Formats: sequence, C-alpha cells, structure tokens
Amino acid sequence: MLTLYYAPATCALASHLALEFAGADYQAVRLDFKAQQQRSPEYLAVNPKGRVPALVTERGVLTETPALLLYIAQTFPQAGLAPLDDPFALARVNEFNSYLCATVHVAHAHKGRGYRWVDDEAAIEAMKKKVAQNMTDCFALIESRMLAGPWVLGERFSICDLYLFTLSTWLPGDGVDPGQFAKVTALRERLQQESAVRKVLALH
Repeated sequence: MLTLYYAPATCALASHLALEFAGADYQAVRLDFKAQQQRSPEYLAVNPKGRVPALVTERGVLTETPALLLYIAQTFPQAGLAPLDDPFALARVNEFNSYLCATVHVAHAHKGRGYRWVDDEAAIEAMKKKVAQNMTDCFALIESRMLAGPWVLGERFSICDLYLFTLSTWLPGDGVDPGQFAKVTALRERLQQESAVRKVLALH
C-alpha cells in the first residue's frame, strides 16, 4: 500500500487526486501545518525537506509533485493518466507540470513564504504585492498558450489537469479573479463534478 502525506491547501492535492483517479491502494496521512507537524522528527524522518507531498512506496519515499504524478501515472497505466506511449506528448506533460512547479508555485509562494528568499521585511512585503500580478500573468499564459482545451493536452485527460486544478484553487486567495480565465474555469468546474474529486476535497 502507498502512503501519501499531505496538508490542506497545498499542492499535495494534485497527487491525492491522482491516486484516487488511478484507483490506487493507498492511505492518506494529514499533517497539521499550524501545529508544525511537518517539522516533527517523525515526519522529517520521512521527508527531510519538511514539506508535502511525500509518497511512501515499497522502494522508498518520493517527493516533489511532478515526480509523484508521473510515478502514479506509470504505476497505474490502466488509468490512462499520461500518454506513456508517446515520447513527445509525455514530454509536453513534463513541460507543463515543470512550469507549474518551478514558476507558478513559486509566484504563489511569494505571498506567504517570502522568508525563503530574503530576510528584509520591506522586500518580503514588496514580493507580496507582486503576487496577484505574477499569478495573473502565469495563468494568462496557460489560458492562451498552454491549455489546448478542453483539457491541457486537448481531448486527452491527464495528470496535468489535476495539477492545474490544484493551483487554480489558489487564485482567489492570491487576489486574482479566476473568472477571467474561461478555459481554466471550465476545466475546474468539470473536475468539481467528479465523485473522486469531491471525495478528496472533503479531506482537504
């Protein structure tokens, strides 16, 4: 059995959704970030980074959302969560998920995690003020150039959609109106109708 460590309102939602869509045999362990459980000796023994998600497999622990999503897609190929038989399309999956991880997530993190980059309070406040614009720019690019529609890869549903769904839920809190992104909004609304999504969201 796989074990996923997660916390509400984090990118771990994407991996949680992927496990559910894959029909995986897994258990989900919720961490309380307010109680600093991610910094506890017990969890640091699992993931020394002190972050989520972390997925415990029979071969060891995996971290970082793009890696977990690809692992789940490859471990449960029958779920069809990635174009595993098409090297170019699979590279597109990795390209998109890498952008979400390395650019969009970082832009969001400047709101509440500015201390990761600077110690100066004025600089931290300046980063916070830039979050709404940066997230708007990121999602404008996704909307216009990266989301083929109706899914990220076009007609084929994939792990990209679960990851995009997850990060799109952060927009209101970042001061961005999601309604300006019609394709992203439509994708999110379609997924919200899925029983697997409703099941997982109830735990977040």
